[in-house]
Amino acid sequence: MNEEVAEYRNKNRKKLLWMSVLFVAMIIVATYSICVTQYSISFSRAMEIIINHINGEEPQDYWDRLEKFIVIDSLCPRAVGGVLVGLILGICGTLMQSTIRNPLADPYTTGISSGALLGVTLFTVFGFSVIPSADENVGLIVSAFSFALIPCILVISISSFKRVTSTTIVLIGIAVMYVFNAFSTLIRYTASDEDVASIYAWSVGLLGRMNWESSVYLFIVFILLFVISIYAANTLNVLAMEDKMCSALGVNPQRTRLFIMVIVAVATATAVCFVGTIGFIGLIAPHIGRIFVGSDNKYLIPASAIIGAFILISADSVARIITTTGLPVGVVTSAIGGPIFLIILLRQRKSAWGDH
Repeated sequence: MNEEVAEYRNKNRKKLLWMSVLFVAMIIVATYSICVTQYSISFSRAMEIIINHINGEEPQDYWDRLEKFIVIDSLCPRAVGGVLVGLILGICGTLMQSTIRNPLADPYTTGISSGALLGVTLFTVFGFSVIPSADENVGLIVSAFSFALIPCILVISISSFKRVTSTTIVLIGIAVMYVFNAFSTLIRYTASDEDVASIYAWSVGLLGRMNWESSVYLFIVFILLFVISIYAANTLNVLAMEDKMCSALGVNPQRTRLFIMVIVAVATATAVCFVGTIGFIGLIAPHIGRIFVGSDNKYLIPASAIIGAFILISADSVARIITTTGLPVGVVTSAIGGPIFLIILLRQRKSAWGDH
């Protein structure tokens, strides 16, 4: 018995060690990203600008003011926002995969991304917003957030009338996604080239819209999401079993599944409305996390969050310099996410989903 306890504790220490290594790597990449730009700003110069800003020193000439604007008002909130969005998508991906017991699930499984895209399309082409606002950026965010929640509301409404399985939830999400995408495509046929380009840029994800105000909202959502997820980790472990077994252990699978889906929908909608649809983060982060810490959600949730942030901020750094004008980060995550996911599927242990 003592040997089994020692082995269990040793395994947990290894998991914590891996998470610490991943966390340090994420912090290093996020910190270095503040000097990754088409402008010639070194890391030491970027740190000097940040220190001067903290000390309240104002730049004297035009170039100093320009560098301060690039670092303080553009690159820093972009790095912070990228980390927060990656954390949120990593957690949401883990919650969805654990909740509906499907390795192909991600935060957009219930059609959240297609709903948000329809909201952005309606606002961009017709100026329609749920809450009228003089600020165009606010109107776009509100419209994307509101429409992103519609698919989740549909799933919950259907589930309240008829008992649905996790597979049915996925199928409902796919059906809703196709319907919403059809409406978005139809509207884009009547749009100008400028509007189509704007909608496309949003649909593949763009961290360039991040600012300090939006980072505050994302930080609040992340903290609430993380606390709820860790609190529900043991319940999620039980939910990995069959529904009958869950009920025997005192967990209502239907109620728990719907609760988690609401949490995921709100968190994902918040992330999406600020940066657009960034694919593959919520899908591959949990799979990579299982390689390092197994499937116990007490460790998998924070590990997936860290990995999601690391992947997103790394992809954004590459996206900034890959061309003279930069690329949407969603293009990079999709380009590298597909091959990585394929390699993981080919090499992953058969027991990875059940190895705690």
